Parts: sequence; structure tokens; C-alpha cells
Amino acid sequence: MTSIAIIGPGAIGGTLAAWLAQDPTLSISLCARSALTDLVVETPHGTLSAAPEVWTAPEQAQTVDWVLITTKTYSAESTKPWLDRLCGPQTRVAIIQNGVEHVRLFRHLVPEERLVPVMINLPASRTAPGRVTQSRDGIIAVPTGRNGADFVALFANTRIAAAVHEDFLSQAWVKLCGNCAAIVPALTLRATGPVWNADMEAIIRGLAEECAAVARAEGAEVPQEVIEKTVAAMRDMPEGALSGSIHADRLAGNPMEIDARNGVIVRLGEKHGIATPFNRMLVTLLSASASPWTAPHATEAR
Repeated sequence: MTSIAIIGPGAIGGTLAAWLAQDPTLSISLCARSALTDLVVETPHGTLSAAPEVWTAPEQAQTVDWVLITTKTYSAESTKPWLDRLCGPQTRVAIIQNGVEHVRLFRHLVPEERLVPVMINLPASRTAPGRVTQSRDGIIAVPTGRNGADFVALFANTRIAAAVHEDFLSQAWVKLCGNCAAIVPALTLRATGPVWNADMEAIIRGLAEECAAVARAEGAEVPQEVIEKTVAAMRDMPEGALSGSIHADRLAGNPMEIDARNGVIVRLGEKHGIATPFNRMLVTLLSASASPWTAPHATEAR
């Protein structure tokens, strides 16, 4: 029996937990702030139900074979008490988060050789504690090697397509290039499609082109078609749609992953001497716009 603990059972963590819990060879535990009676996830393939063990304090946790971290990037330090209890000498830690700095955020908490950076594309929304709706099939990418292959094997009996990739760096940057434009609707609080014009296209294209330029300087391959798909997706965004977790978090008054999604483009752009005026301006404006008001619930789509 392979034991797995998931830190952060929100939309992504809850969906992964529900799928993995269908495999009788896996033992699933959730590390949560409050108790959950069960998980119910509506998927494209039907309803999944699971009743994993739930730990609400690190003192309750036990050493496991795998830890899956599905918290937001700004919560990396808060996982330390959990990791101290969950990790033994052989425990491996999969970092399932947005951005391209998975390992940097955790290598001071867990030996780097036991960290597995994970790129995930899994549209899901949390409607209530333990209740999630998965709107499309998910995909997962991890680096090649034993750790990556063993992680992929955990999903063999799920409908989530997990695979190892020789060029994981490019996988992560391509996703970020697609996500970086979500900062616009997060700032304006409305979909880009209904207000589309030449100036809006210039902003969206500028954000994506800056991201691609920095990615290439970092050694990733980002084809021009990725930029064009980003522009097309924002052009076609219908009224009322959410562009991703950063948009949903702004609506809910939650902290936002501004640094992981756009700030990193600015920071690494500076390292390479690449100007990133579109990303820099919108990072500054969105950071200044953060407000304390809250809404009933938040959704999450990575």
C-alpha cells in the first residue's frame, strides 16, 4: 500500500485526492485546516466519492511515501510543520503549483533530490468544503527520471493523463505563457472578449511575448503559436467567464499568486536584461488593487 498525503485539499487537491482514492492500492490522507467528512467531485466521467483520513494539525500526521502539495505558491513556508511530520528519509514531495519556480520554493524544506515539480492543467472549482466540480479532463507533466516515473504511476488508474517529459522546463513555461494574460481580467474584473479591441490585443500580446522572451532566455522552447493561442483565448473569453485562479481569487478577496504568475516574468526578465513593461505595469496595478472584501467562495483553475 502506497501512502499519500495531500496538503491543501481545495479544488486541485480535492480532485486529485478523489481520483487517487479510487485505487485500492493507495492510501490517501488530507492535511486540511478544518475537518471534512468526505469528498464529492463531479467529473466529466461521473461523480467520484471518497472518505480519506483527514488531519487538521501536523501533530496528527504520520510519515508517508508521497506528499502532494497543492497549496498556493505564497503558502510554501506554511507547509513546513506538515512536511516535518510527513517526510521520512524516503518520502518524495510533488509540488503541484502554478508558475515555474516549484523547486526554488521548497528546496530549503526538503532535499532537492526528493522534490518533483509538477505542471498541471486541471480546470476545477471548489463549491463548498469537500465539494468540487471538474470541468474538463486534466493533464500532468513531470520531469523524466525515477521520481517522475513513480509519480506518474500513481495516476495509472485515473482519468488524469500524467506523463514524464524530457523538456519539463518548456512544459512549465508554455503553461505560464498561456496563464500570464489572466492578470488583465483579474485587474478589470470582467472578461476580455466583450471589450476586445486593438489596444486590448496589444496588451495581451505584449504580456505573452514578454513571457515567451524570458522563457527562451531561461532555456525553454515556446513556439509562436503559444502566443497566438493565448491571444485567441482572451479574445474569445465570454462575458462572465473567469480566466483562472488569479481572477477568482481577486473576486473572492483572497491573496493572489501575482508573483508566481507575472512577477516571476519581471524578476527573471531583469536577470536576463529583458524589458517586461506590460507585466511590470500590471503587476504593480494588481498588487495595489488588492482589497480586504470577500465573496462567498472562490474557484480554482490551473
